[in-house]
Amino acid sequence: MKERIDYHKDGSVKARGSVEDDGTLTGYWEWFRKDGTKLRSGSFKNGEQTGEWTTYDSDGNPYKTTQF
Repeated sequence: MKERIDYHKDGSVKARGSVEDDGTLTGYWEWFRKDGTKLRSGSFKNGEQTGEWTTYDSDGNPYKTTQF
């Protein structure tokens, strides 16, 4: 397992989390807006969303949760 960071075109962090050696998303992931505020977070198991996922408002505050 290794860490992966994806970037917006402007160089800011778009997403970060872990991937298996074959590139499958695993474990906890976070997505960010270009201004750096958190957009969404949750976990993957075998490349599929699992458990509770949180969506954040434009200020980075949690406003919605979804169960997978």
